[in-house]
Amino acid sequence: MSDGCVRALIEAIHSSPSQAVLYLSGGASQALGWLMSAPGATNTVLEAVVPYSRMSMIQLLGKVPAQFASRQTAEDMALLAYNRALKLSKPGAAVLGLGFTGSLASSHPKLGDHRFNLSTRTSQRLYVSTVTLSKGLRTREEEDRVSSLFLMKALADACKVPSTVGTELTETEVPEVYESQFAEDQELDQLLSGEICFKVYPFSNGTSKGDRKIILSGSFNPLHDGHLKLLEVASSICGDGYPCFELSAVNADKPPLTVPQIKDRVKQFEKVGKTIIISNQPFFYKKAELFPGSAFVIGVDTAVRLINPKYYGGDYGRMLEILIGCKSTGCLFLVAGRNMDGDFKILEDFVIPEELRDMFISIPAEQFRMDISSTEIRKQERL
Repeated sequence: MSDGCVRALIEAIHSSPSQAVLYLSGGASQALGWLMSAPGATNTVLEAVVPYSRMSMIQLLGKVPAQFASRQTAEDMALLAYNRALKLSKPGAAVLGLGFTGSLASSHPKLGDHRFNLSTRTSQRLYVSTVTLSKGLRTREEEDRVSSLFLMKALADACKVPSTVGTELTETEVPEVYESQFAEDQELDQLLSGEICFKVYPFSNGTSKGDRKIILSGSFNPLHDGHLKLLEVASSICGDGYPCFELSAVNADKPPLTVPQIKDRVKQFEKVGKTIIISNQPFFYKKAELFPGSAFVIGVDTAVRLINPKYYGGDYGRMLEILIGCKSTGCLFLVAGRNMDGDFKILEDFVIPEELRDMFISIPAEQFRMDISSTEIRKQERL
């Protein structure tokens, strides 16, 4: 297979909208070099990690795998890579995770097979393949090339890029392939179970500048004009960024939302053309881990709860530790005034710990004020 064909395929991959995180161990090293040496690599590669040592792989997986070079390990790596890609990309980007683990020729003869396992994961598809190579047919470098070509074809397929590049496998080296497609309900089930960290519905038509997410979290039962106006005002204060709404399907005090409930609430955002992220994290310190560097838009009532030691087991030091951790991720809180016990309150009405003051930014009442809540709207609808 000519290097020109490989080069053309890489250029096509880099021209596609897909972005990837790749975790590779035990082979396919040439593929990484090919990808990174071609112009446009930043369009495709969000991150590439080589967990080569035993301890590196254990730390990546968070467990000791039954087998390091196995189909299951490749699948686990791809899922981790996919979740990582979600966190690193802009909302709605086409992302994928790729996991590769191999046991190729080494300086000492192997008792077992020479093989590699590859998996790709997207929002709608899981692909896993195991290839057993003919022992003694190739050098280590040649086996690495074959695995690299196989990886490039799998990556192109996940990016929906046509490929005519051959893998240089022999007729007896037939891949064992498993593939599964996910419907929307299955994705949401995976979200509720914690398998994937969030799902994005990119209904917004406009483009955004900058990488910062400007996130208005809520239950949106129902979505109303106050939510839309508040995010608009917050976005104007932040400047460049990607405005979006976020709904946690998991509530700290209530049962999790069902799949039909999630889909019903999502429809509200489709109607108004606004991006909504569905997550499984009800707490802001966990949201900060999911969306580092984001600006969260909250009401002052939420801000008061955030700095109240009562919600941290009565431990003031614990409250500071958690919120300083949020601050270290680059997160901010844009705080709108709210009616509290019959009085309209703003951020300046409360004492913010000195260590956290620059993390909280007040939204002036003259720019946004709305006294009615979703709860009150639901009450009016029942009348």
